Amino acid sequence: MNSQRTWRRLRCVLSGRTLGRGSAGKRIALGVLVLSLVAAPAAIAATGTATISAGSLSFVSAPPNVSFAGTLNGLDQTLSSTQAIDVGDASGSGAGWNVSATSTTFTTGGGTPHLLATTATSLSAAPTAACDSGATCSLATNSVTYPYVLPAASTAPTATKLFNAAVNSGLGNQTVTPTWKLAVPASTFQGTYTSTWTFTLSSGP
Repeated sequence: MNSQRTWRRLRCVLSGRTLGRGSAGKRIALGVLVLSLVAAPAAIAATGTATISAGSLSFVSAPPNVSFAGTLNGLDQTLSSTQAIDVGDASGSGAGWNVSATSTTFTTGGGTPHLLATTATSLSAAPTAACDSGATCSLATNSVTYPYVLPAASTAPTATKLFNAAVNSGLGNQTVTPTWKLAVPASTFQGTYTSTWTFTLSSGP
């Protein structure tokens, strides 16, 4: 009879019940059942890899033409015009960059051309810079000093830097907008004057 009771008690514990009476016995049986169902989660390591390839440094679009317009009034004048220069640094190098420029002298052309001074075109203040739409860029940190005079001669002289981006700045597409000033003396002859401007974008500040 005792062995029969022992067997019944063991069989009931394994099935989630207890043969003993009272709430204490029930809590013990439940504890055994819960512990048998909980298993420690297995942790497995994985590696995420992102390969970012270098693009290039270039003008997003060719620098646009610049036009000045004014009317002689017997006094010296300064005409103004803006130019949006769109620079794209997709190199991912953080090397910085610079924009340099040169030009030929403003002239009416023809057999007896009228000319403006070789120092006629200048920047009195630093160009503004803003990220292009859709680009979270790193705005250029510019160290060029102003005023800046655009070099000019009958044959374009050596270009000089008009704007730059320091190391670790200027990444992404951004538009640099200089406001050009053109000096027109009171003694200027009327006519249409033209000049060829050349811009160069180079790596490094």
